[in-house]
Amino acid sequence: MNLYPTPLADLYEIRHTPTGDARGRFTRLFCEKELSAIRTSLHFPQINFSETHGCGTIRGLHYQTPPVAEAKLVRCLRGRVFDVAVDLRAGSPTFLHWHALELAEDNDRAVFIPEGFAHGFQTLTDETHLLYMHTAPWAPAYEVGLRHDDPRLAIAWPQPVSTLSKRDRSYALIDNVFTGVVL
Repeated sequence: MNLYPTPLADLYEIRHTPTGDARGRFTRLFCEKELSAIRTSLHFPQINFSETHGCGTIRGLHYQTPPVAEAKLVRCLRGRVFDVAVDLRAGSPTFLHWHALELAEDNDRAVFIPEGFAHGFQTLTDETHLLYMHTAPWAPAYEVGLRHDDPRLAIAWPQPVSTLSKRDRSYALIDNVFTGVVL
């Protein structure tokens, strides 16, 4: 497992190193000791799986606010996605900047997304499966989101949007009052 910082502080690309032989492959997806370079004592009380149908579908951009702000470790198990994280941390030098990685079943990459970041993805294949490890349980009362097409973010999605949930479509645009998430 190799850790690569991204242009956004505390957001990491993780490249796994599978081993294999004639039987197939083995990949360690999580190792607390190896990830201690990012954060000591990572604890994931919730692990989720998403299955998305249709190329061009967007899910997100979602985040949870304090006191249940969450970090995520995300890995694509099937298909390919354009995975996006947006820095929403108040006072961050990269506030409202985004970074994207292509996660795919065959590229052995994952992304660690810290608290104070919004997360979303667009499918690049018709069938995608994502595994999410969360540092806090889902708390619907604290979950909020950003519009995928917010002009202040100007995210360069690689595909035309084919499907978007009513909830994700209903988020308000970022206004000048929004100063970020205070952790």
